[in-house]
This record gives sequence, C-alpha cells and structure tokens, in this order.
Amino acid sequence: MWEKLGLVHVAKGDQPWAMTHAFIPTSWMADEDRIRVYSAFVDDQGIGRVGAVDVACADPLQVLKVSTEPVLDIGQAGTFDDNGVTPVCVVPHDSGLLLYYVGWQLGVRARYYLFIGLAESHDGGENFARKSQVPLLDRSDGELFVRTASHVMNDDGLWRMWYIAGDEWTDVGGKEVPTYNMRYLESDRPDRWGTKGRVCLELANDDEYGFGRPFVQKHGEGFRMWYSIRTRSKGYRLGYAESDDGIAWVRKDDQVGIDVSADGWDSEMICFACVQPTPHGTYMFYNGNNYGETGFGVAVWRD
Repeated sequence: MWEKLGLVHVAKGDQPWAMTHAFIPTSWMADEDRIRVYSAFVDDQGIGRVGAVDVACADPLQVLKVSTEPVLDIGQAGTFDDNGVTPVCVVPHDSGLLLYYVGWQLGVRARYYLFIGLAESHDGGENFARKSQVPLLDRSDGELFVRTASHVMNDDGLWRMWYIAGDEWTDVGGKEVPTYNMRYLESDRPDRWGTKGRVCLELANDDEYGFGRPFVQKHGEGFRMWYSIRTRSKGYRLGYAESDDGIAWVRKDDQVGIDVSADGWDSEMICFACVQPTPHGTYMFYNGNNYGETGFGVAVWRD
C-alpha cells in the first residue's frame, strides 16, 4: 500500500509565471541525495510553464530549491505549444536529458489541442531547449485532437512509448472534452515515432471517458503501469495495470493502493502519478484536487 506523506509544493504566487498550481509532477534522480520534480506552474492567464522543485531523497517533504525561472517556456505564437507546456517524462540520454512534454494550443471550433513535444538539456536539467518547434507526435488519422501524455522508456535499445490519443469529443457536465484511450509505439530512436499507435488499454465502461499520463516501470520479466482514469462521476482517480510484454495490459485498478483522502488537498481528485525508486524507498509523486491547483504531494510504498 501507498502511505501518504503529505503535500510537497504548490506555487506561492511570488513569480508572475508561477501564480498557482504544480501540475503533472515528473521526477528524476538528480544525484543520490536529491530528487528533481518538474511540474507546470500557471500564470494569471491560465498558461502553464515548466519549473523544477528539488526535494531531499531521504525526506521528499523537504524542499531544497524551487526554480525562479521556467526551465521550459511556451512556444512561439501560432505553434502547437503557444498556450502552455506541461512535463510528462524525463529520460537520460547521451550524457544529457530528454524532456517529453505536452504542448497546449487553443482552438475555435474545438476548445484546445494537445500534442507531444521534445526538449533536451545539457546542463544537468537546469534548462531545456526544444528539439523542434513542431510536435514530436503530430495529428494523424484516428488521433486528430490529442496525441499526448507520453511515457517513454529505453528498453535495452528499443524505445517504447505509451501515450494518450483520440479523435472524438464528449459532453461532461455541460463542457465539451476530448475522449481518448491509451496507445503504444516502438522506435529505434527517441526522436522519431510512427503516425499511429496501437491501442493498448481501453476504457472499461461508460463512466470512463479518458486516461491521464501513464507511468511505466519494468518489473521482473514484465511491466507495471500507473495511470489516471477520467470519469464522469468522480473526476480523476488512479489506476494500475500489469503486462508481460508492455503491449497487452491487464487492468488491476483495485490493487493501485491509493485513493482520495477524507479531506484536504487531495480529497476530491487524485491523478498524474510518477513513481520514483530511491535508496530510501519508492515514492509516488501525484496531484490532487482540480488538476494540480492544490499542488503535488508524495506517498511512499509500504509492503
């Protein structure tokens, strides 16, 4: 079971680019004593930019440093990420770091579009530069409006990606929102992927209308995945699945081992989990109410 330790960080409003939120925590072991958690902070226009929060490995509630400038800012006007960027996955590669992120762009007849971008860092994760001003995963047939929330793994030279995609909209509480399932792609390179993935995880019932950021780990001879489930009745909850090959998944949501609290910052919603093994234990960083408006917290795995 996951034992909740508490709230780690939320924007204090002392930077114009970081007035609220700490959205989609995405962790990386900066060194043996320090975990860096990238997340999106939101300005007064509702636009997210990626910042970093360093926490102590021995005590992840201890915040060591918070970036005073974005490590990745929004894109040029008219590009796919001109209205927000949110981190989803960090992968060490070629003595640097790759950051897979979601680019937000507003629409007219559709409310918004979400596509994956790729940035890289060669200064220890202090700053990231775009690999391209166009999406890494752009729209394709069957994946028209969202190709987003990717988790990427280098599996002994085979690059694997699990991501969210769809081409339909649905009404939830009087608001049009995209509906989507989970897809899978493989590549021999981290910066070149196919135009359409195979479905690897389906919605279970009519109450569910989407998934949130998957987070995948190898475990023995198989794989484990934590992901968010977007429902009409409860908002976001966390789910859990297992796979022998990383492609065909068996949902075991009743074994996720964590749920909303009775009250407080994560009492209405729990989502966007990132699982970080460390010498001091395995932590889960996650968001709570209102999609990260209340910040991100941490839990530790207890056998």
